[in-house]
Amino acid sequence: MTSTPAFDLVVRNAQATTASDTFDCDIGVRDGRIVQLGMKLAAGAREIDAAGRTVTPGGVDAHCHLDQPMPAPLRMADDFDTGTRSAACGGTTTVIPFAAQQKGQSLRAAVEDYRARAAGKAHIDYAFHLIVSDPTPTVLNEELPALIREGFTSFKIYMTYDDMKLDDGQILDVLAVAREHGAMAMIHAENADCIGWLTRRLEAAGRTAPRFHAHARPMLVEREATHRAIALAELVDVPILIVHVSGREAVEQIRWARAHGLNVFAETCPQYLFLTAEDLGIDDSYQGAKCVCSPPPRDKANQQVIWDGLNDGLFTVFSSDHAPFRYDAPEGKKPGGEEVAFRHIPNGIPGIETRMALLWSEGVLAGRMTPHRFVELTATGPAKAYGLHPRKGTIAIGADADLVIWDEREFVLKNEMLHHDVDYTPYEGMRLKAWPGVTLARGEVMWDGAAFTGRTGHGRFLPCGTPTLLSGRRG
Repeated sequence: MTSTPAFDLVVRNAQATTASDTFDCDIGVRDGRIVQLGMKLAAGAREIDAAGRTVTPGGVDAHCHLDQPMPAPLRMADDFDTGTRSAACGGTTTVIPFAAQQKGQSLRAAVEDYRARAAGKAHIDYAFHLIVSDPTPTVLNEELPALIREGFTSFKIYMTYDDMKLDDGQILDVLAVAREHGAMAMIHAENADCIGWLTRRLEAAGRTAPRFHAHARPMLVEREATHRAIALAELVDVPILIVHVSGREAVEQIRWARAHGLNVFAETCPQYLFLTAEDLGIDDSYQGAKCVCSPPPRDKANQQVIWDGLNDGLFTVFSSDHAPFRYDAPEGKKPGGEEVAFRHIPNGIPGIETRMALLWSEGVLAGRMTPHRFVELTATGPAKAYGLHPRKGTIAIGADADLVIWDEREFVLKNEMLHHDVDYTPYEGMRLKAWPGVTLARGEVMWDGAAFTGRTGHGRFLPCGTPTLLSGRRG
């Protein structure tokens, strides 16, 4: 008589690494969750030998854009199929993209449209942030509070982009809802009027090549908006999270706020560690369009400022801000098939698959950060920030069996290795030292080190709880 295995899966000989500890163990999985950690566990129906390799929690990419509605002719290259496939192959097992409200649209309608776009396509688990672009009385008093109760507990506010930005009074209204209902407000902090004024002057001088995108968005426009966002949050007395912080001047504002006891959290992204303004071009070549994003990459000195902030606790979240547009396509970086002035180039770069390996390779293996800090930034911190911890972001009994087994090997990164539906990576040619050897999402192998092995529809929608970070609110 054959006995039933004790576990569906056992990952043996793991060097498990969390945000606080490293320990050798076997990991027992049943029904997609971790049910036992120990030495010499009983047999599993399936077994994977980690052979002493580092095993970290699967990544939580808490800022990415997938199949987000765009004005014609633009279209994002990745939907929930290709985007979550790419994420899994890079060690990310949970994504939180954005259900974006268009001006004049019901916020509820935006959510229902986005749920339909995701339904049955995702390979890994996902939640949604909201983007509030039209805070009408109905949105503020009815839709947003109801959606927060239903598990949409975070939303993004823009201070730039004409079709998305809110004025200060509208921001205060939205922040007041966040305070009353226990939601996390994320803010894209750039001064729209300064950007518009600079853009008009650059265009009048004939300076329209991609590299002038950075000239239209100098650090001071991020500094001013960050300062203003902090002041608005202080007035309402509510925590905020400043997204995709690019360099020293915004960092200084956040450090000032922290020193004055304000609950201001921050996120940064790979482009501010590995790209500079020169990647937008040192001449008028259109190739620089590949790296047009906002805020733009800064200079080498600012890369070190971001590394310092990652290590000393300034940043809570390290996200990809994956915004996938094909370079050589009429629906992408060449709208309508034309090379256009920088103001018309769709903003964003791909990075959902490379985020984890870039930071493990150039952070941990290069001696710039500890493996515990890596886990905090890529998994535990974002899971806590958006109400998914402890189900996500850690290796613990009861957590989902979302795991990455790391292979340490040198290779040159090429776009042809990646699984997104974008025709380039801004990190082409970088020499990395590691890549996920196995990615498990709720106990199922998504990536075996050579091929994607996931299953369409395996990913589930996750309602989010109250963000853990909100427990520190003043007053």
